Amino acid sequence: MNSPEFSFPASNLDAAGKHFHLPVRASWLRGVLEGTAIGPSEHDGELDVRLSKSGTDVVVRGTLAADLVVPCSRCLAPAVVPIREELSILAVPSGPAPRARGERDQREDEEEEDPGEADVIAFDGENVVLDELVRDELLLAIPMIPLCSEACPGIRPERPSSSEAPSAADESIDPRLRPLLRLRSRT
Repeated sequence: MNSPEFSFPASNLDAAGKHFHLPVRASWLRGVLEGTAIGPSEHDGELDVRLSKSGTDVVVRGTLAADLVVPCSRCLAPAVVPIREELSILAVPSGPAPRARGERDQREDEEEEDPGEADVIAFDGENVVLDELVRDELLLAIPMIPLCSEACPGIRPERPSSSEAPSAADESIDPRLRPLLRLRSRT
């Protein structure tokens, strides 16, 4: 397994917190986005975060910025999508915590999970690793319908050459069916 790109030792953190400004390297993005139609742009992105300790938990606040290249939804040409996301996450140790008297069972807590607690991640108690979080935030920030430009006309049908100029009868035919018309005229 590869070593994590964004790993922070929890033992080096305190309540005042520490600021980190790290590059989101294009080579790392290529690796984590492998198998998708999404790729990095030519430039590295950046992760600008402040980590502070609150008891055994770690509070992560900052910004994530990167440019991704995705297929345009209209013409399928590469479209550069700028991603700028605010991060606010609570990292909690994943080990079993001792149950105090009167605490509810963990299954009861999971059943009544508050949607406001969706920004909680687990860490091993020693290192806060943000690799998966960074990847997920980038993917979730891509628009549903990315466009290379607002004026993108989309995929256009092929124009016939001058020797194959359509006749007046062909003008009323849907351009997507013209290849079938050419096939019919050959037989």
